[in-house]
Amino acid sequence: MQEAIYKIPGGKLVKVKLSTASGKIEQVRILGDFFLHPEETIQVIEDSLMGCNEDENSITIVIEEVLKNADATLIGAAASDFSKTIMMAWKSK
Repeated sequence: MQEAIYKIPGGKLVKVKLSTASGKIEQVRILGDFFLHPEETIQVIEDSLMGCNEDENSITIVIEEVLKNADATLIGAAASDFSKTIMMAWKSK
Protein backbone atom coordinates (compact mmCIF):
# COMPACT_ATOMS: atom_id res chain seq x y z
CA MET A 1 0.00 0.00 0.00
CA GLN A 2 1.38 3.38 -1.00
CA GLU A 3 1.19 6.31 1.41
CA ALA A 4 1.61 10.06 1.30
CA ILE A 5 1.28 12.88 3.79
CA TYR A 6 0.63 16.47 2.73
CA LYS A 7 0.71 19.47 5.06
CA ILE A 8 -1.54 22.10 3.54
CA PRO A 9 0.17 25.51 3.70
CA GLY A 10 -1.56 27.37 6.53
CA GLY A 11 -3.97 24.46 6.90
CA LYS A 12 -4.33 20.92 8.05
CA LEU A 13 -2.66 17.58 7.40
CA VAL A 14 -3.94 15.06 4.83
CA LYS A 15 -2.75 11.45 4.77
CA VAL A 16 -3.60 8.96 2.03
CA LYS A 17 -3.20 5.19 1.90
CA LEU A 18 -3.61 3.93 -1.64
CA SER A 19 -3.65 0.66 -3.56
CA THR A 20 -3.69 0.67 -7.36
CA ALA A 21 -3.93 -1.96 -10.05
CA SER A 22 -3.80 -1.60 -13.83
CA GLY A 23 -3.52 2.20 -13.53
CA LYS A 24 -6.70 2.54 -11.47
CA ILE A 25 -7.50 3.12 -7.81
CA GLU A 26 -8.26 -0.20 -6.15
CA GLN A 27 -8.52 1.09 -2.57
CA VAL A 28 -8.03 4.50 -0.97
CA ARG A 29 -8.18 5.74 2.59
CA ILE A 30 -8.16 9.48 3.33
CA LEU A 31 -7.17 10.54 6.85
CA GLY A 32 -6.06 13.75 8.51
CA ASP A 33 -6.88 16.52 10.93
CA PHE A 34 -9.28 18.36 8.62
CA PHE A 35 -12.99 18.61 9.46
CA LEU A 36 -15.72 17.11 7.29
CA HIS A 37 -19.41 17.24 8.08
CA PRO A 38 -21.25 14.95 7.77
CA GLU A 39 -18.36 12.66 8.71
CA GLU A 40 -19.65 9.68 6.70
CA THR A 41 -19.00 11.69 3.52
CA ILE A 42 -15.35 10.56 3.64
CA GLN A 43 -16.49 6.96 3.06
CA VAL A 44 -18.60 8.10 0.10
CA ILE A 45 -15.58 9.93 -1.34
CA GLU A 46 -13.36 6.86 -0.91
CA ASP A 47 -15.97 4.58 -2.50
CA SER A 48 -16.48 7.01 -5.41
CA LEU A 49 -12.76 7.02 -6.19
CA MET A 50 -12.62 3.26 -6.82
CA GLY A 51 -11.66 2.66 -10.44
CA CYS A 52 -10.47 6.23 -11.08
CA ASN A 53 -7.50 6.69 -13.38
CA GLU A 54 -4.23 8.39 -12.45
CA ASP A 55 -5.47 11.89 -13.26
CA GLU A 56 -5.42 14.58 -10.57
CA ASN A 57 -8.04 16.76 -12.27
CA SER A 58 -10.53 13.89 -12.68
CA ILE A 59 -10.02 12.84 -9.06
CA THR A 60 -10.65 16.42 -7.89
CA ILE A 61 -13.88 16.55 -9.91
CA VAL A 62 -15.13 13.28 -8.38
CA ILE A 63 -14.39 14.55 -4.85
CA GLU A 64 -16.03 17.94 -5.51
CA GLU A 65 -19.13 16.21 -6.88
CA VAL A 66 -19.46 14.00 -3.79
CA LEU A 67 -19.05 17.02 -1.49
CA LYS A 68 -21.69 18.93 -3.45
CA ASN A 69 -24.17 16.03 -3.56
CA ALA A 70 -23.74 15.38 0.17
CA ASP A 71 -24.07 19.11 0.94
CA ALA A 72 -20.91 18.54 2.98
CA THR A 73 -18.74 21.09 4.71
CA LEU A 74 -14.98 20.59 4.45
CA ILE A 75 -12.84 22.79 6.72
CA GLY A 76 -9.04 23.00 6.67
CA ALA A 77 -8.66 21.27 3.30
CA ALA A 78 -10.08 21.28 -0.21
CA ALA A 79 -10.92 18.59 -2.76
CA SER A 80 -7.72 19.52 -4.60
CA ASP A 81 -5.68 18.84 -1.44
CA PHE A 82 -7.11 15.32 -1.31
CA SER A 83 -6.36 14.70 -4.99
CA LYS A 84 -2.84 16.15 -4.66
CA THR A 85 -2.12 13.77 -1.76
CA ILE A 86 -3.56 10.84 -3.72
CA MET A 87 -1.23 11.65 -6.63
CA MET A 88 1.73 11.92 -4.23
CA ALA A 89 0.92 8.42 -2.91
CA TRP A 90 0.47 7.13 -6.48
CA LYS A 91 3.94 8.33 -7.43
CA SER A 92 5.52 6.90 -4.26
CA LYS A 93 5.84 3.38 -5.77
